[in-house]
Amino acid sequence: MQLMDQLGWDAVTDERLQFLRAVGVDSLLLHLPPEMADGTDRTGEFREMKRRAAAHGLTLGVLHLHQLPKDAIVFGQPGREGQLERWLAVLRAAGRAAIPIAGTTFLAVGHFRTTRVQGRGGARYLVFDLEQATADPGSNLLKMATLPERYRRSGMPAEELWDNFSWFWERVVPAAEEAGVRLALHPDDPPTPVPLGGAARIVSSLEHYRRIFDLAPSPANAMLFCQGCVAEMGVDVRDAIRQMAALDKIALVHFRNIRGTPQRFAEVFIDEGDEDMLLAMETYRDAGFRGPYLLDHMPEMPASYDAWHARAYANGYIKALLQVVYR
Repeated sequence: MQLMDQLGWDAVTDERLQFLRAVGVDSLLLHLPPEMADGTDRTGEFREMKRRAAAHGLTLGVLHLHQLPKDAIVFGQPGREGQLERWLAVLRAAGRAAIPIAGTTFLAVGHFRTTRVQGRGGARYLVFDLEQATADPGSNLLKMATLPERYRRSGMPAEELWDNFSWFWERVVPAAEEAGVRLALHPDDPPTPVPLGGAARIVSSLEHYRRIFDLAPSPANAMLFCQGCVAEMGVDVRDAIRQMAALDKIALVHFRNIRGTPQRFAEVFIDEGDEDMLLAMETYRDAGFRGPYLLDHMPEMPASYDAWHARAYANGYIKALLQVVYR
């Protein structure tokens, strides 16, 4: 088991690596910028980043590829073959650099949050309200992709999004397996069956994941088990952990907590959500999970403090649970 934290590729500094190691982090997830999918062989850069992390006592365990261009793939447009080849070049480079996991998403319009509310100690929490989001798609506080013109009136149907995903996944999974890289697909956030921003959402339930696993049977076809998103599905989180772990499909865990319902929820501090995090981690352990845990979606800290204070708190909390649960 590893305590993992995340940085943007261009946000890596020796000072930040030193801070993460000081608060007990073992491993890194790095978000790749779009320009790294230009067809260039990035093996040397990945190896150099591994060496840089190792100099601070950290491993480089995951590359998150969600920012790499795939709009032509998502919308089935001309040029998708070229985008796929550039994706495969990144995966092969990750494999040559012995980076074991690559994260990604498959969304037509991105994540949704509709408002902020005051939380504990003056912190501010992002909130999703389904009624508000469906009544006013422009209420999204987060960056949202623009749908191609042909979808703006009628929307993008689930069947078409599934077709485009299948085309991609049936090609990228075998290449990832050959490279020795495990793909970790993050759920839609929020994982609602209701279309948002004019597009269906097809990674929004455990049933969706089973269909995805069946599309390309392989150990490389796995999920990023975002515990917050699974809670947003309205299912029993610990039962979901058992189900996905029994299939050996959890590559890593976003260990975060929410409060509320699938129709309206807030992203709160790790210790004040609806899920008992000790019992959750015990469930991962008992189900056989031995992979990385990392924080995600921290509340906005009150004035004069910043995200690094929130990270230190969450990392310390997770580290303590790891020591208690896994010993």
